[in-house]
Amino acid sequence: MPSRRKFLHSSAAGLAGLAAAPLAAAALPTAPAAGPPLVISTWDAGVAANQGAWQVLHGGGTALDAVEAGVRVTEAAQSCCVGLGGNPDRDGIVTLDACIMDHQFNCGGVAALERIKHPVSVARRVMERTPHVLLVGEGAQQFAVAQGFPLEPRQLSPDAEKAYREWLKTSQYRPVVNIENTGSHPVGPTGGANNHDTIAMLALDGQGRLSGSCTTSGMGFKMRGRVGDSPLIGSGLFVDNAVGAAAATGQGEDVVRMAGAHTVVELMRQGRSPQAACREAVERIAAIKGPKARDIQVAFIAVSARGQVGAFALQAGFSYALCTAADQRQLIAADHLLK
Repeated sequence: MPSRRKFLHSSAAGLAGLAAAPLAAAALPTAPAAGPPLVISTWDAGVAANQGAWQVLHGGGTALDAVEAGVRVTEAAQSCCVGLGGNPDRDGIVTLDACIMDHQFNCGGVAALERIKHPVSVARRVMERTPHVLLVGEGAQQFAVAQGFPLEPRQLSPDAEKAYREWLKTSQYRPVVNIENTGSHPVGPTGGANNHDTIAMLALDGQGRLSGSCTTSGMGFKMRGRVGDSPLIGSGLFVDNAVGAAAATGQGEDVVRMAGAHTVVELMRQGRSPQAACREAVERIAAIKGPKARDIQVAFIAVSARGQVGAFALQAGFSYALCTAADQRQLIAADHLLK
């Protein structure tokens, strides 16, 4: 039997050897071989957004530039769910959230941003020009203005003004599942229609680089200062170029509870396909919510480093847009958990 002194000596020698080993030996896996470009985004509004992203990718541009350009299309449209045309908080003020992440773990976000038309571009400036990841509220607005973004007028769109006045009659919040689908949605006194959601986008470019973005006006008639999952790296969006990327849509509080996008990527790291990883993440949310799961919608989209795509939703009605060289305007109904 070796003595305690010999054991300690050999252990110390082993630890010293580990410490002396170059850190490069424990580096992340090498990037995958480049595949064909693609863009995937949430909801039917993603078809138009994907076209904006595809113009970048088709010209040989980067996935990062593509996911910024793509969701800017939706921000500019100022729909009920994204941009300054969105529904306000319960004080009648529109606040915007966004984030962006590239293939090298660079990321940036803004939350509770007011009077700025393109929060995703401000998020990118946070990523590229500050040492921070997330700026919020007044500080985020000050930074945006300093970066040259103009302040837009503080006013509600006609649709948002109507929705807000109707909501004030009861001041209740009852979200309608899948209201994010575009089209005509009557506004009720509970604020149930046109009241929340996101566009999230993932892209893979011709060099095998993944990037993602999210942008939203958030939950309509939310408490002042509420922030959901969309600007939070690891919840609404996560990218690991050696594995894949994922993004979320739906009720943000429940995505935040289980670090949704990061969970999907980690499941892919363990060997699940993008589809299977999205499904397992949704199943975890359903288990957490129990019977209340039927009151909400949550869905995930994902892309593997090799270019496989997948999506899965808690409830029926979620669709995602996929753009590839073969078909640039696909709108696909996602599988769902609850029947």
